[in-house]
Amino acid sequence: MSETDKLKAARDRIDALDEQLQRLISERAAIAVEVAQIKQAEGGQVDFYRPARESEVLRRIIDRNEGPLPDETMARLVREIMSACLSLESPLTIAYLGPEGTYTQAAVYKHFGHAVTAKPLAAIDEIFREVEAGNAEYGVVPVENSTEGVVSHTLDLFGGVSPLKINGEVTLPVHHHLLSNAGQLSGVRRVVAHSQSLAQCRKWLDSNLPNAIRVSVSSNGEAARIVRGEQDSAAIAGRAAAELYDLGVLAKNIEDDPNNTTRFLIIGRQAVPATGNDMTSLLLSAHNRPGALYALLAPFAESDVNLCRIESRPSRRGTWDYNFFIDVVGHADDPKVSAVLDVIRRDAAFFKVLGSYPKAAI
Repeated sequence: MSETDKLKAARDRIDALDEQLQRLISERAAIAVEVAQIKQAEGGQVDFYRPARESEVLRRIIDRNEGPLPDETMARLVREIMSACLSLESPLTIAYLGPEGTYTQAAVYKHFGHAVTAKPLAAIDEIFREVEAGNAEYGVVPVENSTEGVVSHTLDLFGGVSPLKINGEVTLPVHHHLLSNAGQLSGVRRVVAHSQSLAQCRKWLDSNLPNAIRVSVSSNGEAARIVRGEQDSAAIAGRAAAELYDLGVLAKNIEDDPNNTTRFLIIGRQAVPATGNDMTSLLLSAHNRPGALYALLAPFAESDVNLCRIESRPSRRGTWDYNFFIDVVGHADDPKVSAVLDVIRRDAAFFKVLGSYPKAAI
């Protein structure tokens, strides 16, 4: 068989597989519609999107993957199929920190797929209100960055009276680009970005644009929108913002830490059942007496429950009074975790489970 014949045979096999894939995807979509009809016939509150179920499916996809596509690539392909099928059951509206082109929007699509209505809002507190009011099924909010630490505004909102629960998490590698219509670096007099992004690119800016004015705005998407009509300004943002606002890329990957990663939380109104691969986030405060914080944390070690993160924020209940935000491995319904939480609940001045949710699958 000649090389031409071999190539034709390979392409014929691909065509046959494409036809089979299309048929199977259509069959899956038809079953999704059937599932929606069954749920509606049952009556009552219908949850079409179930975070625990989605996480379990994606983890099985990763466990079954034998290559040559990487695990994450395979999972994201299936994620998009799941997203499209879910939209046939009940389209989701997801609130996020806008405008378009932000990393938070990228986190929305990574977690939910592209078959959702992504609703940009101007501030994190607006996202909470939109989900609380039922105008969006879920919200996506940034909570911490591997370089610059926590997003304090998000933690403070969890410390308030919001009834929302954490339903999931997304981790997103963040690569910052310098976007501008200036044409060259020497033409940039002003750099516009979110304060966290300015901090994450501080060394690069000091070396390459030491004299440029740095302006902090509400988001990187907003920064790109602002500078698109200015010839002497540049924005720090992602590639999606460059395409959306038709900006040139003056410099790529200008973040000081090449492993720069941001973690986002999915907020919703429902509780999520255990999957066997979960996290639980807590909010608590200690009584103002010696050893009180130690007494709250010691039960985790004594019960072999992994406490993997702790952050403090002023509680606003009084001077020098603090809330502690804690992440532990496991679900609040797991017997070992539940027993520890019962002990801490008795000893804490304030105690709240913010949510138990699946660890990020991709």
